[in-house]
Amino acid sequence: MLGYLIRRILAAIPVMGVVALFVFLLLRLTPGDPAAILAGDNATPEQLDRIRTSLGLNEPLYTQFITWIGKLLHGDFGVSLISNVPVITMIGNRIEPTISIALSTIILTVIVAVPLGVVAAWKHGTWVDRFVMALSVIGFSVPVFVIGYVLIQVFAIDLRWLPVQGYRSFARGFGPFFERIALPTLALSFIYIALIARMTRAAMLDVLDEDYIRTARAKGIAEHGVLLRHALRNAAVPVITVIGTGFALLISGVVVTETVFNLPGIGRLTVDAVLARDYPVIQAMILLTSGIYVAVNLLIDLSYTLLDPRIRY
Repeated sequence: MLGYLIRRILAAIPVMGVVALFVFLLLRLTPGDPAAILAGDNATPEQLDRIRTSLGLNEPLYTQFITWIGKLLHGDFGVSLISNVPVITMIGNRIEPTISIALSTIILTVIVAVPLGVVAAWKHGTWVDRFVMALSVIGFSVPVFVIGYVLIQVFAIDLRWLPVQGYRSFARGFGPFFERIALPTLALSFIYIALIARMTRAAMLDVLDEDYIRTARAKGIAEHGVLLRHALRNAAVPVITVIGTGFALLISGVVVTETVFNLPGIGRLTVDAVLARDYPVIQAMILLTSGIYVAVNLLIDLSYTLLDPRIRY
């Protein structure tokens, strides 16, 4: 296991290197001049030249890349061209809302979706199965912003149980923190519950007809023990894959939810940076997203050995 872990970490280094090179070239070769963005429309050629020199944009591309990689290795993602704030500081200020929503969404999704999928497979062909599948179709069909606005209308405006928008840090108390992540969590969970419930049902149906399931039932093991200890454990590999991938997607792709609920997360930070052509922030966000995907995939692979003893690295 340790050898496999070391090999995977070493294999991730060239992957991240290729991503870094791609990001660097993509943003350097696209139309647009960061110096012109900083200086404004009324800047003189002399002012633009001074800004390009200070940013190192007049250097050859390979020199810029070496300098940029050297700073990255020291944890320096540069300074925002728009706000003149270190990028690492901006990410640190924005990452808590996104992480909080992603974790709460995955936790709620697993608690609800996995039992729904197990029950749907156990009651295959009955009204319970059809009801769960109908909920899944609705979950896939309704856009997340529609769900968000409906939740705001019902729970924030009509019932006045929860605030409409905004975010409070966990450090300021669990109550205000929970009130402000409840609606975004419900909005996102609606979609992911549909996805994971369908995956769990499909994976369970694949194993419920296996010989070892019939043997377990013949031994007199209680039905809940057969479903959870024998069937679900052997069906968990694809389910864990979807859950892990979903968590990575939540970290990098909650832009719509953050916009609807006015949350200062990294999704909105990325969109704002793209619109403003804030190159250092865009580069840092792409690298951060790529790193999250690499780490999540590694954790998913390692979890396989805990769930399925037949898998060994």
